[in-house]
Amino acid sequence: MTNKEIAQEILNIVGPASNVTHAANCMTRLRILVKTENFTKEDLQKTPGILGVNKQGEEWQIVLGPGKAGLVTTEFKELLTQQAACEEQERSMSNELKIQVGDGRALHAAFRQKNATPFKLFLKKIANIFMPLIPAFIGCGLITGILNVAVKYEPALSTEPLIQILGIAGRTVFWGLNMFVGLNAAKEFGGTPILGGVLGAVLAHPLLNKITFWGDPLVPGRGGIIAVLLVVAFAAWLEKKLHKIVPEMLDLFLTPLLVVVIAALAGVIVLQPIGGYISEGIGTAATVAISKGGPVTGFILGGTFLPLVMLGVHQGLTPIHAELLSRYGVTILLPILAMAGAGQVGAALAIYFKTKNRRVKKTIASALPVGIMGIGEPLIYGVTLPLGKPFLGACIGGALGGAVQAAGMVGASALGLSGLPLAASTDNIPVYLMGLGAGYAGGFIATWVLGFEDPEN
Repeated sequence: MTNKEIAQEILNIVGPASNVTHAANCMTRLRILVKTENFTKEDLQKTPGILGVNKQGEEWQIVLGPGKAGLVTTEFKELLTQQAACEEQERSMSNELKIQVGDGRALHAAFRQKNATPFKLFLKKIANIFMPLIPAFIGCGLITGILNVAVKYEPALSTEPLIQILGIAGRTVFWGLNMFVGLNAAKEFGGTPILGGVLGAVLAHPLLNKITFWGDPLVPGRGGIIAVLLVVAFAAWLEKKLHKIVPEMLDLFLTPLLVVVIAALAGVIVLQPIGGYISEGIGTAATVAISKGGPVTGFILGGTFLPLVMLGVHQGLTPIHAELLSRYGVTILLPILAMAGAGQVGAALAIYFKTKNRRVKKTIASALPVGIMGIGEPLIYGVTLPLGKPFLGACIGGALGGAVQAAGMVGASALGLSGLPLAASTDNIPVYLMGLGAGYAGGFIATWVLGFEDPEN
């Protein structure tokens, strides 16, 4: 049996994909955790290629041998991903048949199903690299924002040891960003995570500035996370190719050696400079567009973000935010785009005071607090989008709020936050709050004027 056939047979026994909660490998074994054990050790041992099966606590350990364990695990994970996608598609199609006005979950599922194009799935893969980092961005960003405010009003605090330690904690996510992104990117691209982390660290290593190549000194960290994504994507592709051509007995030793050597050299000499040009272009484009366009640019970005969310292409902005944070310490895009949520809150308030429908009032009452805290999906899919015109009113509110943020060039030092909580991580809290108020007011007034067809009770 081929490695893929062995992986498929294992999945047939322990599956479906939704039953498998974890899959990894060591040198000789595929290690899995399952929700329900609807199989026995004997079922697995019947599969050709499996040398033995052990169970340690809740973990099933399938012995495959050196080299082969990694290859079968790679195939097993790919099959898990494919089967999980099919299961999700079936659920989405089933939900789409049950859509009713105001049924937020079914409506959300339908939009997600329609957005499952290859390009949008690629953007989702990129976004998945950064999603696990969001708690770190939130924690470190809030520390940095709060310390900036405190030191601004009391400069003497900057010499206090405790404040200095907290300052280090707030900057640590950026210090280790290349490694974190490298680990997650390798996982998403199908490579070995730790090798991705190593390559990310290579690109940021401080000793690079002591090396001159082609007459120019190398620059540690040049290209930021864009360079890391390029290098790790190449390394993952290379690793897959090597797994196919390197003999299984040598695969465990030779493949990681070749991946690190080849990808590190290609990364530092070729891909990092390319990433540098792309990174510089992104930073320049964002800052120039907002500084030169001012409120007009903010109005456009704030007003179009909700449609981008509906189309599923907003996920492509996540690495741009991260890159701006890496380069400048703040992202000036996030406060503008966060105003779309403010528009939603204003629109929902207008609906609440205007509607006679008790069910709509109840939905708004439960979704409004989390909307103020920056979680807008319940309001989008449960209120404004099903009613039609209020969604446009929310976009208008977002545009007005975005114009205020762009006029003040407000930056945020965190990712993953929105709404009122984002204020603490911004570098101009009063202007951010003014923009938030403009978004609320704009969404409310626009929705009140546009009106909507009040659903029957």
